[in-house]
Amino acid sequence: QVQLVESGGGLVQPGGSLRLSCAASGFTLDYNVVGWFRQAPGKEREGVSCISSSDGRTNYADSVKGRFTISRDNARNTVYLQMNSLKPEDTAVYYCAAPSSWYFGLQALGYDYWGQGTQVTVSS
Repeated sequence: QVQLVESGGGLVQPGGSLRLSCAASGFTLDYNVVGWFRQAPGKEREGVSCISSSDGRTNYADSVKGRFTISRDNARNTVYLQMNSLKPEDTAVYYCAAPSSWYFGLQALGYDYWGQGTQVTVSS
């Protein structure tokens, strides 16, 4: 059974940084894709970034490009999202997700397994 557990969220001031972690079980990251999504109150779930753990290819939403970096540690079955230069607009619950078959994109419908989410609040 695939399980994903996020951690690392919290309260940070604008311009600050956080690193989110997604620990996976039930599959190895080799030849798999993991994505990060976020959802703010009243808004649709938004794809943030994804990574192909087999070759390291990455994909980013325009809103976070240049500020966020996704990475993986295949030996630990963990994917990270380093978030720098945070803005109040980044405030949301952040989820990691995995597809049941190959999908390398940022549409939520492409993913089948989801973590419980971790709250990120950017405020002064």
